[in-house]
Amino acid sequence: MPDINTSSTPGELGFTFPAEWFPHRATWLTFPHNEASWQGERLAKMRPQYLAFIKAISQGEKVGIIANDENLKAFIYKELDRTDVDLSKIEFVIKPTNDAWCRDHGPSFVINEQTKQKAIVDWGHNAWGGKYPPYDDDNRTPKAVAEYLNLPVFNPGIVMEGGAVEFNGAGSLLTSKSCLLNLNRNPHLNQSQIEETLCQYYGVHQILWVEGGIVGDDTDGHIDDTTRFINEDTVIACVEHDPNDENFEILQTNLQMLKNMRLLNGKQLNIIEIPMPKAVIIDGFRTPGSYANFLICNAGVITPVFNNPNDQIAIDILEKAFPERKIIPLEATEIIWGQGSFHCLSQQEPLLN
Repeated sequence: MPDINTSSTPGELGFTFPAEWFPHRATWLTFPHNEASWQGERLAKMRPQYLAFIKAISQGEKVGIIANDENLKAFIYKELDRTDVDLSKIEFVIKPTNDAWCRDHGPSFVINEQTKQKAIVDWGHNAWGGKYPPYDDDNRTPKAVAEYLNLPVFNPGIVMEGGAVEFNGAGSLLTSKSCLLNLNRNPHLNQSQIEETLCQYYGVHQILWVEGGIVGDDTDGHIDDTTRFINEDTVIACVEHDPNDENFEILQTNLQMLKNMRLLNGKQLNIIEIPMPKAVIIDGFRTPGSYANFLICNAGVITPVFNNPNDQIAIDILEKAFPERKIIPLEATEIIWGQGSFHCLSQQEPLLN
C-alpha cells in the first residue's frame, strides 16, 4: 500500500471527496444477484435495464464490477458481450456480496490533488439501520476494492451511506436529518459529532441539512432522491406540485431550507426545481421514483425515466441545467422496484492525472 498515515484523517492530510462531475477513472457497481431485492422474475426483468446502464457508463470510462463469484462473473461477461459492451472497459473484483446498492456499501474515494494521491474511506454499513440482514459481505466491499487498486484505507468507525451525502466540490456537504440523525445509524453520536466526522473524513468544511426524503425510500430519506449539487452553488431540487400528494409537504419543507442556506462564501444556492414523476406505483407499492437519482459520469448524465407523463419535462430541465453534458435517459421502471435507481447503484472513482 502507498505510504499514507491512515491513523490521521483524510481532512488532516489534505484529502477531499471530489464532486461527482470531477473526471472519473471508473464507476463501481455491485452486480445484482439477490432475489430478496428483486423477487422472482423481477431480477431477470431488471437486468436489461441494468446492462444498458453499464453500457452507457462504459462509453466514457471504465466500469468496475463487483461480482459475487466466478460463475456470476462468467454470466456477466457473456451478457455484456451479447449487448455489445466494449469488454476492455470492464474490470472485476470477485467477492461475496449481499445486495446491489454500491453507492451505500461501496468504496468512498478521496483524493489529494497536490500530492496526486488517492485513498478509500471505509464507512460502516448496516443496511440502512439493520433493515435487510445479512449485510456483512457488503460491509467488506471497500476493503476488497482497495486491495484490488492498491489504495490505503481510512476507517471512520461509524455508519454512513453514499446516498446520504451530496458534495459541491468547494467544501460543502448536503445531507438530510431524517437519515444521518436517525438513531438506527449512530445512536451514540449527536449532530455535532456526526458533522465533525463528516468534515474530517470527507475533507469538507460545512454541513448543510434538509429535513427528509420521499415516500417509498427505505433509506430514511437519502439526499440523492431529493436534492443534487450540479456545480459549486447550484442544486437540482425535487418538488411535488400536487398538494394532495404525500411528498408535497416534505419537499416544500426541504425547498424552504435550501432557500435559507448560505455557502461558505456567503452565497445563496441557485435552486433549479424539477418535478417528481407522477406516482410510480408497481403492484400496489409506491416506489421512490425520482429524476434526481441521476449519475453524472464522463459520458453524460444518466437519468432514470419511468414511462411517466413527467419524463420529458424532467429531461428538458436537465438539458438546460447541464448545457455542456449529454443527458442520457434510461428506463428504470424495473430497477426502481428494488427501491433505488442509477445513483444508488453506483459509486464513482475519480481520475488523477
